[in-house]
Amino acid sequence: MSFMATNTSAPPISASERRAIERRLARDAGWSAADLRWERLSEAAIGHWQAGRRRRAGWLFHLACWQARLGLPRHDRRIATGLINLGIVAGPGTALAKRRFAAARRAWEAATGDVARMQVRPRSRSSLFHLRMEARHRDTYLANARRRLDAMVRETGDSLAALERGAAPAHRHFARWRGERPATFDDLRKLLSACLLIVDVADPGMAMRPAPE
Repeated sequence: MSFMATNTSAPPISASERRAIERRLARDAGWSAADLRWERLSEAAIGHWQAGRRRRAGWLFHLACWQARLGLPRHDRRIATGLINLGIVAGPGTALAKRRFAAARRAWEAATGDVARMQVRPRSRSSLFHLRMEARHRDTYLANARRRLDAMVRETGDSLAALERGAAPAHRHFARWRGERPATFDDLRKLLSACLLIVDVADPGMAMRPAPE
């Protein structure tokens, strides 16, 4: 089950228009500026990391981490996500990476009960039929969403444990973000971003191989 809703009939829009629309929709849905800024910073940082611009990526990861610490609730999984990425930036096996992964573990485990408490807004669908079916079977939809998200939370915890051991995580994260990201700004999107806006490291030992800026 994908959490993403698509609408192929919508005309293409520019990047600036899309960002303006996102800001308005996020604000109207009750998101804070920190919520949207953290998501954008994390996406941009991972994009630079994948392109080999490690210095730029590291700077943006630090900004995202501070945004989470200063602007998000105390026990928010996105704080742990930022620390995971900073641990990867620090380099496998380093004392700094170990400290960051340990801090991420504490933050991740402190965020209990958030899946059960999350508020899920009605999803926009490609047809009125889908909207009616979701309304009719709302409880089933929510139960399925929580069950799937519980599994993703466990997978992220497993990936963090692997990184703590210096091993390669068995699960992909950022590679799944584009397909899983909901169009709706709600708690589900926040929790998914916490699970998926993480650098995919196939081999922690090669994570810091020098790359051109």
